Amino acid sequence: MNASLPDEALTLLRRSGLAAAAETPRATALSGGVSSDIWRVELARGPVCVKRALPRLRVAQLWEAPIERNRYERLWMEAARLAAPGSAPQILANDDAAGLFAMECVDAPLWKDELRQGRADPGFAAQVGGTLARIHAATAGREDVARRFATDEIFYAIRLEPYLVATARKHPDLGLMELSSLTAKTKVALVHGDVSPKNILVGGEGPARFPVFLDAECAWYGDPAFDLAFCLNHLLLKCVWVPRARAAFLECFQALARSYLKEFSFGNLDERAASLLPALLLARVDGKSPVEYLDAPGKAFVRDKARAMFGAKTLEEAWRRFST
Repeated sequence: MNASLPDEALTLLRRSGLAAAAETPRATALSGGVSSDIWRVELARGPVCVKRALPRLRVAQLWEAPIERNRYERLWMEAARLAAPGSAPQILANDDAAGLFAMECVDAPLWKDELRQGRADPGFAAQVGGTLARIHAATAGREDVARRFATDEIFYAIRLEPYLVATARKHPDLGLMELSSLTAKTKVALVHGDVSPKNILVGGEGPARFPVFLDAECAWYGDPAFDLAFCLNHLLLKCVWVPRARAAFLECFQALARSYLKEFSFGNLDERAASLLPALLLARVDGKSPVEYLDAPGKAFVRDKARAMFGAKTLEEAWRRFST
């Protein structure tokens, strides 16, 4: 819908030269986000997108997060493009104090929309896994990146607490508090934090399709197993959401995991991802950010499968426990 840009956003566009001084841009508010305001802005030079972080997320439970995460999202996109060109939109201008940046508009379908329609392409899933692995590999063990993304408090506030800690209160027997602490202490590579199909555009066409990652507000130097498990978790959830495509989603799971682990593995990363996977499954039904598309029987199915997956030592073993 048509919307008015806040003054600071218009100032950013004019100060950066993206908008002329006399230009009155037309903005459209984009839907789908719970953590930020996003506008598509039509300018004489062409469209851009402007994003502003919200101090309180649009969810039923109280969930607050610092707006400086907008800066780290911008920095993640810049780092990702260096590691894997085209893997994130280009940043065009920013105002870190206001929690704002402008980026290129990428007109491409969302991977979630394709999965919603049952279109599951293992080749594209493998591209997602390989691209994510290259970003992790390019940033692994780098002290400069670790210093730039020392965002432990932000990651705790918008990932570990609402997902693992909140879920631990409903499942105190599964060791989720310990898992949260271990994840927080693991410092290996630059993490996106929200590698979900709703945050991945399908760029290109045919066999040349490639992923474009969005919404890196959770960017953090920490455990790359979190990103891998977070994305694989969504493929399992889609098996419940679109049951007719279950076999194809499970094939996508394997393609993504194998492509990732072929490109990058560090220590016991496979085992860490396997331990995080069932915890994140539970989090999407019993944490602060439950998926919107599961009914009560679907949630009960996910709980049962997730609990059965605890103790798996590899992603392959976790996959078998879910799929049988």
